[in-house]
Amino acid sequence: MPERRLDARLNHERVLVAAAEVFAEHGLQGTVPDIAARAGVGKATVYRNYPTKDDLVAAVVRCHVEELERRTVAALAEPEAYQAFARYVVDLFATLAQHRLLADALAAGTVSTDRILALQKELLAAAGENLRPDITVTDILVLVGGAVRQMLRLDIVDEAAWRRYGEMVVAAFRR
Repeated sequence: MPERRLDARLNHERVLVAAAEVFAEHGLQGTVPDIAARAGVGKATVYRNYPTKDDLVAAVVRCHVEELERRTVAALAEPEAYQAFARYVVDLFATLAQHRLLADALAAGTVSTDRILALQKELLAAAGENLRPDITVTDILVLVGGAVRQMLRLDIVDEAAWRRYGEMVVAAFRR
């Protein structure tokens, strides 16, 4: 396949950035017309790059999941494992507050997080001496996932509130 023209590549990037912004603000209620307007392109340009809204959603979620995986790897590389774990959980809540689409996708279970869960399991093991001995990665899913579902249901948008719940989850895990 021939390489895309520069303007086509730039439009593609603008659409992806605009979609991330619109979905961050509105979750799955963001529309293709909103995304096209934010990107400064026509709806046809959006559909040329992403034939369906689901394709666009999947691309944005994939970018967010890749970033979350990088953050998890970075937390594992930090020398103070418990502090890294605590920051990671609170930052995870803050990230989900900023990226409603990712929060929606994780809450709905529509995205594979197997790699991130494996990394979180390593993070738990590294921080283990400061955590309750019975903590598992399933506990992260239940406590974080349950809080996220409720915060979405209650339409809590204040990032400080999300961070506060992240801190509560960390406190629940602490030995």
